[in-house]
Amino acid sequence: MLHSVPSSGASVGKLVLVPSLITLGITLLRLAGELQRWPETFFNRTMGGSLVAIIWLAPVFGIYFALRLCKVGRPPKSYLRAIGYAVLGAVILVASLYAGDALNVRQSFFGRLIYAWGFFAAAALLTWRGWAELFKTLLAYGYAARIPVAIIMFFAMRGNWGTHYDAVPPDVPTLGFIAKYLWLGFVPQLVLWVAFTILAGMLFGTIVAGIGFLVRVDRGIPA
Repeated sequence: MLHSVPSSGASVGKLVLVPSLITLGITLLRLAGELQRWPETFFNRTMGGSLVAIIWLAPVFGIYFALRLCKVGRPPKSYLRAIGYAVLGAVILVASLYAGDALNVRQSFFGRLIYAWGFFAAAALLTWRGWAELFKTLLAYGYAARIPVAIIMFFAMRGNWGTHYDAVPPDVPTLGFIAKYLWLGFVPQLVLWVAFTILAGMLFGTIVAGIGFLVRVDRGIPA
């Protein structure tokens, strides 16, 4: 399943602009909801999940970016290869959870963080080999989504706002403000969560784009 369509269409910046603004809006909505103590189901102030959260947007915009790239003539060289690397990245990430238990990395708080950052980043980077254009788009979107969160976390941790932006794990060692922010805010947002955005976006985006390609071929529509 190969394509030889020349690269064209909108720049990465234009492609991620509207999704980034939507994501920023949801980030600000969640912040307002947590500060105003709106219902916990939608605006969880702990480190648990929340229905209003930008994490759900990664697969959605991954699909959107993939379809847009195909439409403007920037599909992967091989859909099968793109899907394969995306799945491999996800498999490596899941396998790292079991490997971490076997290696007892969870015994060390900082070791656990570094281990997670490393595997998330490595798994995300691997997917680049399948569809570089989609990877670069998701990388740009990931930073556009997560830099505002990192900024909010700085002020939330400094002011103890009582939101999930300044919540910490129960086993966190005693840390000064800067160290706590770097370990629990800045690096996780710009490494782990950007990598998660890439992984989720690549997985869902490549699969949906691949299915779309097969449907067009089956109907005799030029791909």
